[in-house]
Amino acid sequence: VAGAHLNPAFSLAMCLLEQLPWWKFPIFVAVQTSGAFVSAGAVYILYYDAIQHYSNGTLAASGPYETASIFATYPAEYLSLSNGFLDQVMGTALLIVGILAIMDTRNKGVPKGLEPVVVALLVFSIEVSMGANCGCPMNPARDFGPRLFTYLAGWGAEVFRWGKGRG
Repeated sequence: VAGAHLNPAFSLAMCLLEQLPWWKFPIFVAVQTSGAFVSAGAVYILYYDAIQHYSNGTLAASGPYETASIFATYPAEYLSLSNGFLDQVMGTALLIVGILAIMDTRNKGVPKGLEPVVVALLVFSIEVSMGANCGCPMNPARDFGPRLFTYLAGWGAEVFRWGKGRG
């Protein structure tokens, strides 16, 4: 395992398959989440003027001038908590199984060097087919890190509330 995991769900799968030692799992998750947090900070700095202009200086996770969705994905208003959970488990499971199938040398396989392109097509396919409910986060670090950033940057606890309860 090269160690270039960007997704805690994939790191967990690697631990379950005994391809990654369990003691590394919390370290990977912390680094993955920290990377997403720092990336959200970079996006905030880069688009600070645009965010302030659009929102009139009010940072909100819902309503007509919400800007939190720049950083994290949020469920559609109609989506229940249970279906949102199921949606993410299914999407993430498809992603993990797909990546494992692509990388398994026992399969006929993808030509060497094209694996990243095929993984990108897999992600695109999952997002197009399953993105309507939640925007298809499929990566706990990519979702939680930016939510934590937006919470600390002034959007408040609203970034952690579910659906209609946010507004």
